[in-house]
Amino acid sequence: MKALIIVDLQYDFMPGGALAVNEGNQIIESINQLQNQFDLIIATQDWHPAHHKSFASQHEEKTPFEVIDWNGNEQVLWPDHCVQGTKGAELHHAFNQNKINAIIRKGMNENVDSYSAFFDVNQNNSTGLDGYLKEHQVSDIYVCGLAADFCVYFTAQDALNLGYSTTILEEYTRAIDTENFKKLKKQFIQNGGKVTKQFN
Repeated sequence: MKALIIVDLQYDFMPGGALAVNEGNQIIESINQLQNQFDLIIATQDWHPAHHKSFASQHEEKTPFEVIDWNGNEQVLWPDHCVQGTKGAELHHAFNQNKINAIIRKGMNENVDSYSAFFDVNQNNSTGLDGYLKEHQVSDIYVCGLAADFCVYFTAQDALNLGYSTTILEEYTRAIDTENFKKLKKQFIQNGGKVTKQFN
C-alpha cells in the first residue's frame, strides 16, 4: 500500500505566520486534489510547548535563525511558532482534512527539536508513525507539505532509513531556503530516495 504524508500545513508556516514559508499557501489546493489518489493519508502538526528550547526567545541574547550547539546537535534557533493551543498551530482552514486517517503531532518535548514525523532529532523518541504504517502494510511513502528543507526532508529521510520506498513530491512542497533544499535533494537521491515533480 502507498501512503501520503502531508507535513505541517499550519498557519504559522503560511505567509504572515510566525515562521512563514514563501508561497506555502499556494500548495494547499493541489494537496487537497492529490489526496484523492491515496487510500492512507497522514497529516503532521508541529505542536510545541510555549517554552520550547528551539525558540530563540528561550536563549539570552540570541536571535531567530542563529545556529547554536544544543545537546551535541547543530540547532537553528526559531521564532516562537506552532505553540500548542494557538491559532498559529492550527491546520490551515483551506486544507481538506476529511480524508486524513491520522494526525501525528511532534515537537512536544521542550528539550529536543523534532522535524521528522517519525523521530526527534536525536532519534530517541518515536511518534509511533512507523508502527501505524506497518499495521497498514504500507510499502511506499510520498511526502509533501512544509517546509521542504526541514520537516519534509527529515520525514522522507527517516522513512527511507526505515526501509520504505520514499518519494518527495516537489511540486507539493516549498522550502525556507531553496538553495539548501537543492543540496538536500541530491543527498536524498544518493541515499536511494526519489524526488518527482508530480505524482503519477
